[in-house]
Amino acid sequence: MKTTLGANEVAVPNSEEFEPRQSGYVWFISSVAALGGLLFGYDWVVIGGAKPFYEVYFHLSTPSLQGWAMSCALIGCLFGSLFSGIMSERWGRKPSLLAAALTFAISSICTGFAGSFATMVLWRMAGGLAIGLASSLAPMYIAEVAPAEIRGQLVCLNELTIVIGILSAQVANWLIARPVADASAAAILTSWNGQQGWRLMFAATAVPAILFLLGMLFVPESPRWLAMRGRTEEATRTLARIGGSAHALFVLNEIEATNAHVAEGSELRQLLKPQLRRILLLGVALAVLQQWCGINVIFNYAQEIFSAAGYSLSSILFNIVVTGVVMVLFTFVSIATIDRYGRRPLMLLGSGGLAGIYVVLGTLFHSHSRGLPMLTLVIAAIACYAMTLAPVTWVILSEIFPGHVRGTAMAIATASLWVACFILTYTFPILNAAAGTAGTFWIYAGICVLGCGLIYVRLPETRRQTLEEIEESWSQTL
Repeated sequence: MKTTLGANEVAVPNSEEFEPRQSGYVWFISSVAALGGLLFGYDWVVIGGAKPFYEVYFHLSTPSLQGWAMSCALIGCLFGSLFSGIMSERWGRKPSLLAAALTFAISSICTGFAGSFATMVLWRMAGGLAIGLASSLAPMYIAEVAPAEIRGQLVCLNELTIVIGILSAQVANWLIARPVADASAAAILTSWNGQQGWRLMFAATAVPAILFLLGMLFVPESPRWLAMRGRTEEATRTLARIGGSAHALFVLNEIEATNAHVAEGSELRQLLKPQLRRILLLGVALAVLQQWCGINVIFNYAQEIFSAAGYSLSSILFNIVVTGVVMVLFTFVSIATIDRYGRRPLMLLGSGGLAGIYVVLGTLFHSHSRGLPMLTLVIAAIACYAMTLAPVTWVILSEIFPGHVRGTAMAIATASLWVACFILTYTFPILNAAAGTAGTFWIYAGICVLGCGLIYVRLPETRRQTLEEIEESWSQTL
């Protein structure tokens, strides 16, 4: 295979003839970009530990107000994910990630200083805007810089930092909250937890946000974004530093070949064409499944779930930390297996496994079981999710869309994820009150069964293929 750079024709091997040399540089820039995931995880989960205290402080006594407090950030997530497509295509991946880091820092401090419930909601939405940006941009950036052989591992770094962020929030909440002998609303309102503790939980997000902001100053723009806009020299330098000169020439040759078949028109208009629409709908369906599988309610409503299982408030905070440790440990399992066994088997394992666990968990709730069996099943569900649907969905979304519409398609899929998450989070208290905890988990089990069928029928395997090879395979199968 040959490609032309300037006036020179250079022989370039195909993907089966060489593997790019392993570079610590690609791990470094991927790790920095993945700090957006850490902030995503921390900011998303910190509210669970602060919930018993700010609800008393702001007198949130109805399920609708409690649900709004928990889900309002998702409005920001929706708009952030939609803006990510426009921003990343127009200005690049790097400036958009810098904007997310700055928004994280400002919103976390202002949430901690909120004097009214309306002000807290406003700044939670701003934090959600940053989450929406980071959740879409970080995995996409990593996928665009990663060699095919380790792309799954590198994109999974984003999920690893998400769960580290979740664990950090859980540990911070546990350490910040002071033990209370009296859990009545009056006692909480006048306690340190009810006045200052929950504020510090939110404001602590500013520390990793500043680290993310500084780190992004040292990473390059996505070479694929540069190449798509004719900035070949800059793209070549970054690709050569990632995997060597042969890797750079190979990737640029593939981009040139795929660009030759790109039709004119806006990204959104192209996505509405039948061929690309089917890919987009698959991505949207997988994004929705990742949320409607129900695992996030365990984090956001851990207090209610563990209370129903018979645990006290202090035990609940410790149990939440245990779930975070499990998330981190089993994300390493995903990193070790995703490029070895592939995306499709892990997705099937995750959806099928969660369906079975939820059936048993719902049955135990129905029979009013309490204590260790409930905690064990919750941990099993989190472990299953952490090694399958949680990281692998982001890997798939970052790689299945063609390069010329990747930013817009990723934005739409991520926005769909946050819409699904909003519906899940807002409706859980209402659904829990109407159907009971047992019925709610049985409903989630049914959704997981449907998701398993979708994955089996529609999802192709993309392991060890370059982004351009994946794009070409779609053109042959659709």
